[in-house]
Amino acid sequence: MLPIAVLPIAGLLLRLGQPDLLDSASVAAAGEAIFSNLGLLFAIGVAVGLARENHGAAGLASVVAYLVATRGAEVLIAVPPHAVADLSGRARELAAAAYKTRELAKLSVPTGILSGLIAGALYNRFYDIKLPSYLAFFGGRRFVPIASGLAGLLLAGAFGTQWQHLEAGMDVLSRSVLHAGAFGLFAYGVLNRVLIVTGLHHIINNIAWFILGDYHGVTGDLKRFFAGDPTAGVFMAGFFPVMMFGLPAACLAMYHSARPERRRAVGGLLGSIALTSILTGVTEPIEFTFIFLAPALYGVHALLTGVAFIIMNALHVKLGFGFSAGLFDYVLNYSRATRPLWLLPVGLLYFALYYGLFRLVIVRLDLKTPGRDAAESAAAPPPAAPADRARAWIAALGGAANLVSVDACTTRLRLVIADQSAVDAAALTRLGARGLVRPAANALQVVVGPQADQFAGEIRGALLAARAPAHAGSGADAAALLAALGGRANVHAVETASSRLRVSVGDAALVDPSAIRGLGLRGVAVPEPRCVHVIVGPAADEVASALRSLLG
Repeated sequence: MLPIAVLPIAGLLLRLGQPDLLDSASVAAAGEAIFSNLGLLFAIGVAVGLARENHGAAGLASVVAYLVATRGAEVLIAVPPHAVADLSGRARELAAAAYKTRELAKLSVPTGILSGLIAGALYNRFYDIKLPSYLAFFGGRRFVPIASGLAGLLLAGAFGTQWQHLEAGMDVLSRSVLHAGAFGLFAYGVLNRVLIVTGLHHIINNIAWFILGDYHGVTGDLKRFFAGDPTAGVFMAGFFPVMMFGLPAACLAMYHSARPERRRAVGGLLGSIALTSILTGVTEPIEFTFIFLAPALYGVHALLTGVAFIIMNALHVKLGFGFSAGLFDYVLNYSRATRPLWLLPVGLLYFALYYGLFRLVIVRLDLKTPGRDAAESAAAPPPAAPADRARAWIAALGGAANLVSVDACTTRLRLVIADQSAVDAAALTRLGARGLVRPAANALQVVVGPQADQFAGEIRGALLAARAPAHAGSGADAAALLAALGGRANVHAVETASSRLRVSVGDAALVDPSAIRGLGLRGVAVPEPRCVHVIVGPAADEVASALRSLLG
């Protein structure tokens, strides 16, 4: 989700540069630069998000794959005769180059996503690869951009030689969806909400926002909206009544349905997530309060989302956003929208509809929405200090040993867990979790809201601090680290550099990065053939002292 986070600043710069505001072509061009390079941004974001420890080497590798794929395909694409008809010399060359650039732009985002997936997968597979000593400089993480470049060459061949078929497929897809009319929009709205549980809604969003349609070479409903296409915005307008009016009304219904003695306690929570939905369009914290309690009610919510798309399309309303369907994006992009004031009556209708529906279902079915559980205890508020909060999250997730990896998307912690049974769901709820999703045996997603990335960073920091000291004073652990470095005969000197050990070795090929990480240390790098860096953390000096004592 990292690339999506840059869209608001792109939209803001584009808006500020318009004649009715700053009237600055340079500011508008700065915003356009982001939209023009979304493929590259997606490549970096996807690769870093997939890579172990979100390492930047994967991002660099994705850039290599993307550039090789796009430039290689550009050479291989055949220019049809009609594109350069009646031209000769330099004019013919420029027309051919412009044609290739325009055509490649249609697949920039899919190419970026593919490049990111490839680079992330290659990083996780080869980040600790060991090559022969005469090629040791290119081992480890340095091998990943090389492998990604070769993979990019394969993409270039596929895109360049099969471009006509790919373009035809995109055209068929675009025409099929756009000509589906109300049914297509309804299906998109329903699937978008249904798939949110698994996270697969991002797939159909990327297709709708970045691929469908074509406006002077710009593809995707979102990109075409910002490029000035008057027909764009149909795949975004339907979200506004639901996110700005419907779901906040559901929060009000849950508040009024809470037990009188509990309303003050839950009012802050419900008010906060409702305001988040109104202002930014982030809705998962609301949806996960009832998605598992009342699946049928969530199904109705999904159907109403689809109906909202039909209504807005029937009224010829075109709205767009850079991030999501919230008030910020509505105001920012008001001048680009078509018939934007129709949102107000439709929104008020949805407010009344959601409030009445949720109030009725919650009371009739006695759903245990926030504040309605008689057994709920007045639990102490979660820790406010980041370090204390992180430790509380780690404890609720089964302890440091139970956390294999910690990552985040827009609203969820995405975790790899050693043992699901060690996770304390009740404790997570007390800490502010709005829902848990277990997509695989060792995968856990915790819905927490827009602070997900902040919480993930705090947890990773606490894990590092908790694990590193365990290796400081233990002679057994120092001996294990020495063995993983190739033994006493291979280690010539040990120095510290901030949180790292800088180890001079006789042969880097004898170093076992997997064994080092198995000791709980953060990572290993080989910047030079006879130099190994071990990322330890705050206890680096103590670990270095323990190693030196073993070396004598």
